[in-house]
Amino acid sequence: MKPNLKFDFIVNKENNTVNVKREFAANLELVWESWTNPKILDQWWAPKPYQTRTKSMDFREGGMWLYEMYNTEIKNQQECHWCKIDYIKIVHQSMFSGLDAFCDENGIVNQEMPRTQWTNEFNENGEKTLVTITAKYNSLADLEKIIEMGFKEGFTVAMENLDQYIETQFKLRKQNKTNNMARVSTYVNFQGNTEEAFNFYKSVFKTDFINGIKRFGDLPADPNHPPIAEPVKKMVLHIELPILGGHILMGTDAPKEMGFTLTQGNNMHIQLEPASREEAERLFNELSIDGKVEMPIQDMFWGAYYGSFTDKFGINWMINYQEK
Repeated sequence: MKPNLKFDFIVNKENNTVNVKREFAANLELVWESWTNPKILDQWWAPKPYQTRTKSMDFREGGMWLYEMYNTEIKNQQECHWCKIDYIKIVHQSMFSGLDAFCDENGIVNQEMPRTQWTNEFNENGEKTLVTITAKYNSLADLEKIIEMGFKEGFTVAMENLDQYIETQFKLRKQNKTNNMARVSTYVNFQGNTEEAFNFYKSVFKTDFINGIKRFGDLPADPNHPPIAEPVKKMVLHIELPILGGHILMGTDAPKEMGFTLTQGNNMHIQLEPASREEAERLFNELSIDGKVEMPIQDMFWGAYYGSFTDKFGINWMINYQEK
């Protein structure tokens, strides 16, 4: 994690709790979304080499999140642990609590394993958000068993995964736009062959890339994050190509090594870059009616007013206004 982000981890054996205070370099809306949206949780919740895969999630009081954590390094016979959280109380963008358990794929609780009662509180402070976490256990024996299983180490890595998710998402969405003129672009994601695809498009449209190709290896090294794998360094972080009528095709690789999962249908967005903040908000509000919001439109700390959603017809959109 970055050294300027608060991280306190305290084990209290007198009341059988683990108390954590953890800051994230993002606003409240994004951090809340990261803890409550299964698509995002699947990308960071499990410590590497494990990854989370949601089977079902009903984020409401009385609802449940059922998910598996599987070992990505075991290809033939994956090592898998099923877990669930039964949600107890939810106050939007303020707190939620729930009772965690190891279980089977149908949500039947493993009575031999400790259960964790989570209470997570969210507080925004400028460009950071503090999450205060209390994990409570029925007995000291349960607490000690969880600690022996590597709770602190695994939880620390998961929090760093979220740091990396937030930072990478911001970098992926930075644009090369130099003025406030409105434009429409198409943003496409690939599983590692963005450069091949864009060289093909370049040959067809007979245009050239705007400001060349930016790669993951161009990112400055961060000692607080795991090093970027060598194959990933060569992948495309961001690329732009004019096609027809002033339309811009933008793209990036979404490497599985960094927790991204692509399927046909979620790998393409129409991106609107309106000329004003007011128009950005209007477009977001009207286009997303009866649709599914991926990220509420909000001020991002890199300077954009940004949101994304799938409309009621199944089309993916990104609204991005960045004042220059």
